[in-house]
Amino acid sequence: MGVMTDVAVIGAGPYGLSLAAHLRARGADIRVFGFPMQSWRDSMPVGMKLKSEGFASNISDPNGALSLGTFCREMNIPYADTNLLVSLDTFVSYGEAFQKRFVPDLEKKRVVLVEPAPHGFNLSLEDGEVVAARRTVIATGIAAFAYYPPELLSLPKGVLSHSADFGDAGHLAGRDVVVIGAGASAMDVTALLLSRGAHVTLVTRRSAIQFQSPLGERSLYDKIRAPMSALGPGWKSVLCVKGPLLFHAMPESFRVDVVRRYLGPAPAWYTREQVEGHVPYILQAHIVEAQATDAGARLTLKHADGSVREISADHVVAATGYRVDTQKLTFLGDRIQAGLGRVAGAPALSRNFESTVPGLYFVGTSAANSFGPMLRFVNGTEFASRRVTKHIAPVIWGRSSAFSTKSRKILGIEASRQ
Repeated sequence: MGVMTDVAVIGAGPYGLSLAAHLRARGADIRVFGFPMQSWRDSMPVGMKLKSEGFASNISDPNGALSLGTFCREMNIPYADTNLLVSLDTFVSYGEAFQKRFVPDLEKKRVVLVEPAPHGFNLSLEDGEVVAARRTVIATGIAAFAYYPPELLSLPKGVLSHSADFGDAGHLAGRDVVVIGAGASAMDVTALLLSRGAHVTLVTRRSAIQFQSPLGERSLYDKIRAPMSALGPGWKSVLCVKGPLLFHAMPESFRVDVVRRYLGPAPAWYTREQVEGHVPYILQAHIVEAQATDAGARLTLKHADGSVREISADHVVAATGYRVDTQKLTFLGDRIQAGLGRVAGAPALSRNFESTVPGLYFVGTSAANSFGPMLRFVNGTEFASRRVTKHIAPVIWGRSSAFSTKSRKILGIEASRQ
């Protein structure tokens, strides 16, 4: 085992990178593990656009030195705070630039096991190294939480995929594909499949598909009636952004219900013209059985009126969202899993993002049931990073050795504290 580190951060998406930047600015000895923007780069549909406006898509650093707008200006990429879509490629490039500037020593390694230890935690890496850390932060994003309806689980992997599995989708060109769902992921994947020459049918329980409307120009009355926030217009969204600690104080059942229902998976307005009229919709229907066939899959659907029908496809895509369940984080050892308090599958967190396992923190979507819908979006990086750093920093500053040579070198400051 090597030298003890103050904090180990697992994950190198927006939340992990942001937290690492904030912790390093406060002098923490940190090690960060993961692959920069991996889920965004490898799993999201090619050509996707972000639903969030530009001003709401900033990865937080301590001084606001590298916002999305700043990055776009440096790279001569068109940008506007609102009413100009941010492409997936631009956002991934922004995250990678953020990593190179603030977390240049990112270790592109996978953590395979986290176990409690007298000093805090031992992290076993895929290359056999064991890292000792006083505190550990889980910032692994949503990839592990992809949800499949139980009725689909009888289908083999080659026939069934999740919308989280998509990059290019070229392997489905010319094939018959059924997409289950009617939210943003369903429409993004459907648009991609159509562009690749697949024949798509969409199945949903909904009676209609409600696309978002473009923000457009807003009158003074609009701005008063529904003020703008990073989560979109409306007083409820403003409250979610401004009051995550107030949300934390609400009863558990209330919090879980709000996170489940608020800002649901409505498809973005710009996918409407790509999909509507080009894809048959089967509305008010749900799957009661799925069977593998020589050609792919046969699905039995039940409609709201009780009627039943069967459809066949070469491939089925479950665009059925994500459900946080810490049991799916298989790198957390048995003793940690046993000690984790949970809120509807998500970790129960203190006001400082600390779980019921002392020294173990969760940020990002895993924290939404505790702090509200903002934590499902990139905009939540600032609140989470500042809050966790503020909680950890007094302990770090209590040790004269905390401000490491490595941190000084990366931050470009003198050895003496300012």
